[in-house]
Amino acid sequence: MLASILLGFLGGLGGGEIFIILVILLLFFGAKRIPELAKGLGKGIKEFKDAKNGSDSKEDAK
Repeated sequence: MLASILLGFLGGLGGGEIFIILVILLLFFGAKRIPELAKGLGKGIKEFKDAKNGSDSKEDAK
């Protein structure tokens, strides 16, 4: 599902435009910070999916 949303968003962009965006992100955030940002984004997506499905990690741990 996330892949289809991402592809829908990037559908109008070509390879050159995506490359330029990635280079700008690399220059803006730096190579060390990008994995941290991706990890935080992944955590946020997981929490959103869990909340959407009605499951709570505290309830799952019990």
